This record gives sequence, C-alpha cells and structure tokens, in this order.
Amino acid sequence: MAKTSVLKVNIKSVEGYESCAEFDMIVPVEEAKKIIGEDWEGFLKRNRIDPDVETIYIEKVKNEMDRAKLLPAAKKQYTGWVVMEKADPEQQKKLMDLADPDERLTKWDMLSFDEMGETCKKCELSWDEGRGCIGTFGPENSGLPDIARKYGMTIIASIPEAVKNKTKFKVEDAQRLLEEVRVIREKLPSEGKMAVRRYSGVLQRLEKVAYMSLKYKVRFYFI
Repeated sequence: MAKTSVLKVNIKSVEGYESCAEFDMIVPVEEAKKIIGEDWEGFLKRNRIDPDVETIYIEKVKNEMDRAKLLPAAKKQYTGWVVMEKADPEQQKKLMDLADPDERLTKWDMLSFDEMGETCKKCELSWDEGRGCIGTFGPENSGLPDIARKYGMTIIASIPEAVKNKTKFKVEDAQRLLEEVRVIREKLPSEGKMAVRRYSGVLQRLEKVAYMSLKYKVRFYFI
C-alpha cells in the first residue's frame, strides 16, 4: 500500500457506515458517579482523570475493576472517522466523495515519528542527510530572485510569481534550473558573505528538486 493511500476519512454523519466507523465508549459523568458511588475521588485519582470532565471515556479508565463497573453503562460515541479498509469498494467511493480533502488521513499521516524518520532518511529530497524534509525556498521577500534577475536567471527570478500563478514547470525546465543554480552559486560570493550564508542552502534544495525532476521525469512547482 502506497503512503498516499487514504486509510481514514472524517465525515459529518456515519449513518450507514457504522460497521466501518470508529467510536469511543463513554459514560456521562453523572451516571459514572452513581455507579462508582462514595469512592468517586479515589476513582479519579487512581485513573488520573480530571475532576472537571463531563464524560468518562472507558479507554481512559486504567483500573480494570473500575472499567468493569462502568462498561455495562457505556454507549458508543462515533468520532466521525471511518476506516476505509473496512468498507466495500462502492462504499469507499462514496466516502471519498463525502469527505473533504482536508478530512482524509493517508498512510503517511499515520506513520509514527520513528517510522517517519526512517522514511525521511531514505528520501532523495532530504537536504540535510536525512534529518529533515526538502525545506523552504525562503520568505516572500527573499533576495535570491533579485540576485537571479541580475544575472539573467529567469526561473529562479520568477519563483515568487510562479507561486502566485501556481505555475507548473516542465521536466525540460529542470535542466535550465540546474544551470541557473550553477551560475548563481559561482556569482554568490560577489554578493557578500551574508548572501552566501543565506542562500547556499536554498540553492542546494533547488538543485535537489531539479535532479529529481530529471531522474523521475516529473514536473515541479513552488508553493
């Protein structure tokens, strides 16, 4: 399964999808107090539950005896999240139509920090030996486009406008970008030590993007 595969979606109502939907088992606090009785303070302490809560979540109750007492009174509270692999193909299609793009979780979203770290180490776009992602071009007021314009490097000079216009560059542009990076890297020392420190990393990242575009024959863009 690809890391971009959608594993879960969040929808406003899970009606009709209950068998695939995630839920919490809950007990209203007033009902829980009646069940636990005089030992309420002890219940809160041993289960490390905030005294001000209005709902008791069964999964938060650590003490097994307490959990056994509350479970018969617990009711399902659906979270809105639906697990895609539990749905049939027709349901999956409908769920994708129902869920806003921002309410979908992919395999990548579900990775643990350790798993994500291991994945990033293997990524060819990681610019700091696997410790981080591709990183940013810089702020909107970055001076690099002006430096690029000074030396006739049109792609790098146009990046702020390309972001606004959502321009998608072609694979053929990647070779030009590599050449622009080479030229600006040579010229950067003449712009001062601050420019070298500030923009060397950006040039490295742009170079990585260009190499990946050429290697995998994919277009590239800036956001």
